[in-house]
Amino acid sequence: MAPLKVLVIDEFDSDLVLEQSLTAHGYQVATLKLQALNLLAVVKSLQPDAVVLNLYAPCEKVLEMILSINQEYSVPVIVFAEDQQTETINKVIKAGVSAYIVDGLEPRRIKAIIEVAIARFKEQKALKDELQKTKNQLEERKLVDRAKAILIQSQNYNEDQAYHALRKLAMDRKVSLGEMAKNVIAMAELFK
Repeated sequence: MAPLKVLVIDEFDSDLVLEQSLTAHGYQVATLKLQALNLLAVVKSLQPDAVVLNLYAPCEKVLEMILSINQEYSVPVIVFAEDQQTETINKVIKAGVSAYIVDGLEPRRIKAIIEVAIARFKEQKALKDELQKTKNQLEERKLVDRAKAILIQSQNYNEDQAYHALRKLAMDRKVSLGEMAKNVIAMAELFK
């Protein structure tokens, strides 16, 4: 198995503990400094398995970058910081950080923290994907019900006949039932 790629963004110039510890545990590490960094472009370019930030406190710009990473790329973000204020912790959680470790940059704990954050991230991603799938199914069901209602009203079908007609149209055209329902709704709106 290939080593995990970890992007480390370090605010502190003299602190190499994080990089050295990750390298010692077999991770492939790229370390960059935080100043004037377009984190989103770096993540896109390097495609790391995890992003680790080592900073004093996450500023608004960093929080926005973390949020953007979570929206555009599927990668866990781990933050080691000094700031333990409740307000900061709430902002970091809303930005989508997988782990926020306060005063915890101990070399012997780093591997476990990274592994737990990655595992937790994967679990949360699976839940989000399942939720999105369920939402899509519900939306498709609403479209199918609306299309059936149109067929019932315009063709004098009963509900079962409307469903089978819709299903046959979808199969004949090799499209999903939801897509066919959208087409029926669009045609009905066109002829209003």
